[in-house]
Amino acid sequence: MLTHIDENGNARMVDISEKNKTSRIAEAQGTILTSKKIIQSVMEDNNKKGDVLTVAKIAGIQAAKKTSELIPLCHDISLDSISIDFKICETNYEIQCVAVAKCSGSTGVEMEAMTAVSISLLTIYDMCKGIDKGMIIRNVGLSKKAGGASGTWGK
Repeated sequence: MLTHIDENGNARMVDISEKNKTSRIAEAQGTILTSKKIIQSVMEDNNKKGDVLTVAKIAGIQAAKKTSELIPLCHDISLDSISIDFKICETNYEIQCVAVAKCSGSTGVEMEAMTAVSISLLTIYDMCKGIDKGMIIRNVGLSKKAGGASGTWGK
């Protein structure tokens, strides 16, 4: 049975009212392939628009909190925490983003973690497009999760 389709084929939000509230955590990651000039700008904190990684982190946190407004049929959940970290790879001209979302609830936080990564990377693109528009966002996905009926999963 498809969980987001009712018996008449109509879209629906899954009823989670009977599910147990448990501690849930999800980690997602993704990368943005940039250029040498962008990496230098980010590392030297001399982008004309401001501190790229701080703005991207704030954008990712805001996005995680608004996931249910962005993705139809996604539950509005109360996040206990969302952390976002970046790793700059100077040799490959990449910036990796890792987001960890946590909650105590009846449904998981995978979508919140992936939304945080996606918007963080899009914000980096937006802040650096004046330097080079050829950036590529790639490999956004869930890396691990724990909690809920499906238990622990990871790559």
